[in-house]
Amino acid sequence: QVQLVESGGGLVQAGGSLRLSCAASKLTFSIYTMGWFRQAPGKERDFVAAIAWSGGSTYYADSVKGRFTISRDNAKNTVYLHMKSLKPEDTAVYSCAAAPSWKQAAVLQYSAYDYWGQGTQVTVSS
Repeated sequence: QVQLVESGGGLVQAGGSLRLSCAASKLTFSIYTMGWFRQAPGKERDFVAAIAWSGGSTYYADSVKGRFTISRDNAKNTVYLHMKSLKPEDTAVYSCAAAPSWKQAAVLQYSAYDYWGQGTQVTVSS
């Protein structure tokens, strides 16, 4: 079955950087929109960023715009989330997800995504 496996999380000081990776298997990766979501303890899952199948279109939550960059390598079946200028409020479990289509209004919604990874913890200390 389809697997999405995240890696790259960890503990970082405020102002630092991390790069998350999400490797997909048993998925025709190159035709899927890929997204990143995050969930902090006691809070709902929030949209972070999404990238269309070609990499030509991206969309970010306002809270991460200018600090986070989503990218993908279709040859490696991998999507990345480059995070810089991290803040304590970025602390959460980050999960990647795959959606069958790209509609800017829809990719913000977790219901648009068919497949999910288990998540990787990102902790930003102050």
